[in-house]
Amino acid sequence: PYYVDINQILFLEAYLHSSDSNLVLFVDTCVASPHPNDFTTVTYDIIRNGCIKDSTYANYYSPYKHMARFKFSAFQFVRSYPSVYLKCEFVVCRLNDYSSRCYQGCITRSKREASS
Repeated sequence: PYYVDINQILFLEAYLHSSDSNLVLFVDTCVASPHPNDFTTVTYDIIRNGCIKDSTYANYYSPYKHMARFKFSAFQFVRSYPSVYLKCEFVVCRLNDYSSRCYQGCITRSKREASS
């Protein structure tokens, strides 16, 4: 466990260990939950599908394309949950493959039109 105070800024870094220098790491989704094994029932989206959901989230510059750096402020769900667990999903793409997921940024799903 990593103990922090409420509203303390958390700095995170993800690093892709690979000998292939032509890979890019993209932060796709980070979700918080008060339960370590359940990220569907009670959750809070920090970033989802590349779209920032938490106003305290920010990406940081990284000198390496295979490293992602970001931050957000610590929070609690409600007083009945003493812990917050984080689950992040990353995408690995080829460098300069602009059709890949890494270069698309925020993806919002379009709503379907309801017919009568």
